[in-house]
Amino acid sequence: MGRAAEMTATTPGFLRALGEHRLITPLRSEGGHRRYSRYQLRIAMRARDLVDQGTAIEAACRIVILEDQLEEALRINEELRRSPRGQESAADT
Repeated sequence: MGRAAEMTATTPGFLRALGEHRLITPLRSEGGHRRYSRYQLRIAMRARDLVDQGTAIEAACRIVILEDQLEEALRINEELRRSPRGQESAADT
């Protein structure tokens, strides 16, 4: 956890708070140490940026979750547009 906090320029307490707000859920090693993925570290850095701008941590976590959901929806939408089936649906309208 200390290394993850160092990499994200945060504190272990901040990373624990992100876990409490269910923004990130690290895996655990056999020894019980938290293991963060690169994606989770990017999410933590985005939350840190929002908190640094004065956003409450609860709100920052919700914003990051919504941004992530929007990005995924846009990705799926683009895939559907490019698929043959998506093109058929567009032709029907």
